[in-house]
Amino acid sequence: MTSNASPLRSAVSAIALASAFAAAPLAAQDETDDDQRASQQADDDFHNRSRDLPPEIVVTAAGLTQLDVLAGTSVLEGFELQRSLDGTLGDTLVKIPGVSSTGFAPGSSRPVLRGLQGERVRVLIDGLGAIDVSNTSVDHAVTIDVLTAERIDILRGPAVLLYGSSAIGGAVNVIDKRIPRRIPDEKIHIDGLVRGDTALDTREFGASLDAPLGSMFVFHVDGSYRNTNDLEIAGFQIAPDLRADLLADADEEEEEGEFEEADEMREAANQTGFVPNSATETWTANAGLTFFSGDSNLGFAVGWYDTRYGVPGNPEGGHHHGEGEEGEEEEGEGGEGGEEIVSIDLRQFRADLRGELDLGDGFFDTLITRAGFSDYTHTEFEGDEVGTVFDVQGFEARAELAQTRRNGWGGNTGVQFYLRDFVAFGAEAYVPKNTTTQFAVFTLQEFDLGGVQLEVAGRYETTDIESTTVGIERKFDTFSGALSLSRETESGLRFGVNVSRAERAPSAEELLSNGPHIATQAFEIGDPDLSVESAWGVEAYLRGRIGPATISLAAYRNWFDDFIYLQDTGLEEDELPVFVYLQQGATYTGFEGEIEFPLIDSGPFRLTTDLHVEYVDADLDDGSSVPRTPPLSLLGALEADWEQFNIRGEVQWFDDQDSVSAFETPTDGFTFVNASIAWRPIRGDNNVTLLLQAENIFDVTGRRHASFTKDFVPLAGRNIKGSVRFSF
Repeated sequence: MTSNASPLRSAVSAIALASAFAAAPLAAQDETDDDQRASQQADDDFHNRSRDLPPEIVVTAAGLTQLDVLAGTSVLEGFELQRSLDGTLGDTLVKIPGVSSTGFAPGSSRPVLRGLQGERVRVLIDGLGAIDVSNTSVDHAVTIDVLTAERIDILRGPAVLLYGSSAIGGAVNVIDKRIPRRIPDEKIHIDGLVRGDTALDTREFGASLDAPLGSMFVFHVDGSYRNTNDLEIAGFQIAPDLRADLLADADEEEEEGEFEEADEMREAANQTGFVPNSATETWTANAGLTFFSGDSNLGFAVGWYDTRYGVPGNPEGGHHHGEGEEGEEEEGEGGEGGEEIVSIDLRQFRADLRGELDLGDGFFDTLITRAGFSDYTHTEFEGDEVGTVFDVQGFEARAELAQTRRNGWGGNTGVQFYLRDFVAFGAEAYVPKNTTTQFAVFTLQEFDLGGVQLEVAGRYETTDIESTTVGIERKFDTFSGALSLSRETESGLRFGVNVSRAERAPSAEELLSNGPHIATQAFEIGDPDLSVESAWGVEAYLRGRIGPATISLAAYRNWFDDFIYLQDTGLEEDELPVFVYLQQGATYTGFEGEIEFPLIDSGPFRLTTDLHVEYVDADLDDGSSVPRTPPLSLLGALEADWEQFNIRGEVQWFDDQDSVSAFETPTDGFTFVNASIAWRPIRGDNNVTLLLQAENIFDVTGRRHASFTKDFVPLAGRNIKGSVRFSF
């Protein structure tokens, strides 16, 4: 634990004390009927799709009605969430237009939004940060369990800056039920999902239970377990260019008489069928309790997240051990001169608080509070030996005042606080001990100007990063704002434009990294003199219905000043490739869209076509490409719904990516063909859904260009999935 743990404990104590005072006015209020305070669950039928509809308010925010600055927002829930579900949050969302994945390993994959990842994408649980370190390095898993998620909102557009300056690319908000939001009608309500697949030999299940305790309390408990083997793939593990290099190196080693080294290189180059050391095991447990009184409520939850996953090794640029006294390389678990098998053991304890206090009919309608505390430990193993340990304690709190909507004017105004103590120890602790403190004030105001909707958002944030170990202290003040104008036609078609200015302080890892990182198998070097990253952005969008078709289209452009990125230098340090954090201007230009059109709609039978497109071009001011930018991709599908069945067939096409940065390899395009059939066995009841899926039917090798490990961790080969979801 860090020496600054006491401020965190003090903060948690303060929240607990505030909660006690908040409970007093709650108890004094008159209780209302259940149907007045219980929100209706989303319709969970086969037509539940991730789409944008003009009247839908995706982000629940009292005092706001349209949230047009969240243009491009998508929702994944119910049957569509079941069909998209994968082992990680990033892989679950990849079929949403504008979303890709870091794809580091089956145990670690984070969302990429509009080509942006890491510090520019905020991952949230019910509006509050995950409070892990997944945003700082691609090998760090996101501590969110998608198995027990109720809904996932993918938020793109300037208003996501209300959730933090690090949300320039967007935000992913996972809504779960760990803190109950409603009183169930049943004495006990149970939700569950069981799932398996062939590519990873997945065995997983998750379940939750909600039970009212009297008329004012609801108790919740949930848990999940997931176990997978090594990832099965279509062909060679290693990409063609890397494989050719390994075989050429093997020939050289053989000419020099190093026959054992040559055999190891050829074995790695010819690895097929599966990715070694890619298995995972994860379990979670959460419990919560909420007190309801009238239109107010106060709840808390505690939870545990535990995962261990393998880190596939780079056969060309993998981690090397130091030399012994004789100049010989130390022996690893893989044999003499071999590499240790690297794995990560990650554990997080988390406590959360959520409250809504009804303020009556004054200027402010509701006070919404959220707070979370995390105790996080991330251990990187070399074989059975501990290599590096990352120990993080974090606390985040947020309070919003929702205005009572009058004369077409409403809004939310709030404050946010974040504190993180970070310490790494071990032979390869490449980031020194540091503390990050942030405080922010934000507002979003909405005005109805008679047929035209005007929205204005703003955020001020101050960030302090201090490392006494290396004697560095930096303070950053950032200002961000957004302006939106939109109009809706009588037919329900909404169109508009957003303009934004966003600023982001560099992270501690970007400033302070300096050393070998075992999991990414790279020597990472930060720059303590990095300045604030800023960006102007403009976005035009069109969403709603044109005749029978439902559409969602968006085009955007972002101009970055002092854009921070991690660049391969082509150099080596300690026999590892050297990556450095650099800074210069950058421009992101892109578009994304989804069109759904009914081909047949005759009573109980409905046949629709579904088309997705996404493209982003990202260039640095020096004319080179931003590293790891996703390529153009298209998805086309036919889907039939009738009575108790749903059948869907789809084709995903990914273009080549030849626009690469220095020392980055191109990525070949590929096409996946997928199909699924779902059955609701109880006629007229959607409480049970059985789903059978076949993905990558033709067993094609595919690689995500956004992935740091794409050259030696391809996507899954042919994969047969089966799942059962139930709710009673």
